[in-house]
Amino acid sequence: MSGKVDFLYLSEPDMIKAGVLDSKKCVDTVEEVFRLLSRGDYLMGGPKENSHGVMLWFPEQPRFNMPVAGPDRRFMAMIAYLGGRFNVCGEKWYGSNVENPAARHLPRSILMIVLNDPVSSAPLAFMSGNLVSAMRTGAVPGVAARHLAKQDAETAGIFGAGVISRASLLAINAGRPSIKTAWVYDIIKEKSEAFAEEMKANGIQVHVAESPEECVRNSDVIAVATSGKNAVHIEESWMKDGALLATSGVVDVSDEFCLNHKIVVDNWKMHQEWREDGLNSKEGLKSLSTWAPTHQVIRLQVEGKLDEDKDIINLGDVVEKKVPGRTDEKEKIFFVAGGMPVNDVAWSYDVYKNAIANNIGIKLNLWEEPHWF
Repeated sequence: MSGKVDFLYLSEPDMIKAGVLDSKKCVDTVEEVFRLLSRGDYLMGGPKENSHGVMLWFPEQPRFNMPVAGPDRRFMAMIAYLGGRFNVCGEKWYGSNVENPAARHLPRSILMIVLNDPVSSAPLAFMSGNLVSAMRTGAVPGVAARHLAKQDAETAGIFGAGVISRASLLAINAGRPSIKTAWVYDIIKEKSEAFAEEMKANGIQVHVAESPEECVRNSDVIAVATSGKNAVHIEESWMKDGALLATSGVVDVSDEFCLNHKIVVDNWKMHQEWREDGLNSKEGLKSLSTWAPTHQVIRLQVEGKLDEDKDIINLGDVVEKKVPGRTDEKEKIFFVAGGMPVNDVAWSYDVYKNAIANNIGIKLNLWEEPHWF
């Protein structure tokens, strides 16, 4: 019996050749993940099996040679097992530094993904994760738009002209093909203009909004994928009847908006873990307010103003048709996603399988025989 272990290395160019930027397939894959979530055929980290990941926080004050804390300054390991046709384990490992683009000509986050056989634990692949992460993050509002947007939705509103917003708009268009027009707002207008020009090549007409209000008022589906110190502020009065607000970042809406409209989340069990983190923090639930997209929903639930069994719906249960999604073409829906490693594992697995089928990537040897075992 041979103990030889090989694995596939995929660079970012390899990932592109293997189809990582295929938005339609990514939305379909992530929709499949939500079905598995609803069925319970998955595991994430921690004893409750639903942890977003393990985060390394840097200190507020200088200590030895450690970096100092800042917005989105962290390292994180995100682990998962996904069942169904995937039947694979994986981890996304990344670091984040908002100074990277200007100071180093690097992305804010640099990500790697490893896939493993769930039985032997042998590595299957080690791959660049930036595009996987961007595409799977964008695919989530795409699935939400497919199942929660009103039937005649035609326009999307995009906050932030960055990487995730590119993926989000492509996915929203894939999930709801009736959407052919979009509005984009970024605090740097030149970024919005470049975003609009880039999206032309994908057959989507994008207008540059002069204000957040203009972006919202013109949109049937509103996607927020921004980060930093200041959350996007959205007034309910700006929103059309039947609008879907889908956010993967922190957004500033009123408590009344949360209390008066349907709330759908990617995985409430994961957000319950964030709730426990907040309750155990020395700052309490306030500690969640700068980074957890559901911080407001969590606070309202803890205060007894929202019933987590009645007022908070999981998107997977909508996809599986266990509960209704949209029931009225005029209702406003608030969809909040926190990001899950199961989506990284699923999309990277599909790209990996496509790479094997098309002889893409470099096969590396871990060992011919293990030295000690």
